[in-house]
Formats: sequence, C-alpha cells, structure tokens
Amino acid sequence: QVHVVESGGGLAQAGGSLELSCAASGNGIRLTTMAWYRQAPGKQRESVATITRGGISGYAPSVLGRFTITRDNAKNTMALQMNSLKVEDTAVYYCLARYILSDKPGEFDAWGQGTQVTVSS
Repeated sequence: QVHVVESGGGLAQAGGSLELSCAASGNGIRLTTMAWYRQAPGKQRESVATITRGGISGYAPSVLGRFTITRDNAKNTMALQMNSLKVEDTAVYYCLARYILSDKPGEFDAWGQGTQVTVSS
C-alpha cells in the first residue's frame, strides 16, 4: 500500500505565490517519476510538471517560467513552487507518485487525494 499526501494548497491573489508539497510512503517502494496534475471545474485533469528521479523536469507551457518542481529522493517528497499565480491556475492539484517494487515487476502509480488552489483576481 502506497500512501500519497499533498499539502500546501489554499487561497492566493493573482500575482502571488503558493508552495505545494507531496509525501509518498510505502514498504519496499522506490519512486521513479513524480508529477503534479491539476483539474479545474469542468475540465480534464492535466499534467502541470514532472520530475524524474534524476531531477530532470518538464512543465506544461502554461506554467513554464512560473512554477518550479523539486524533489527529495531521500525523503520521498516533492514540491511545487508556484509564483506569479493567475486566476486560471485555480484547480485541485494532485500528486502522482510512480514507483517500482523490489518483489514485483512493473511500474505502478499512486495518487494523492488532491489539494485545492484558488487564485483570486
């Protein structure tokens, strides 16, 4: 069982900043790629930022230059620093932790429950 928990969401004004955190835990897991997704009301869930275990990151064009994804492999944690927030960044943000197991082939995904980010004008 892999447990993924996000924190740090809340309310911010346009132009402001928020930082999201994600922590993953579970016996015998080794995290590979981690990612942040978001889902706004009435829209599909979309990828915001990804980061490999080696630290290679990628961003959606809409957040490039404003958001920064980081991770700490020793602690199985990930963060998303969000600057210059826009109203359109309002969404529920989800953490995705992809992992492998020492005793089972394949790669698996675990999702957090989501954290609300609301940006007001």
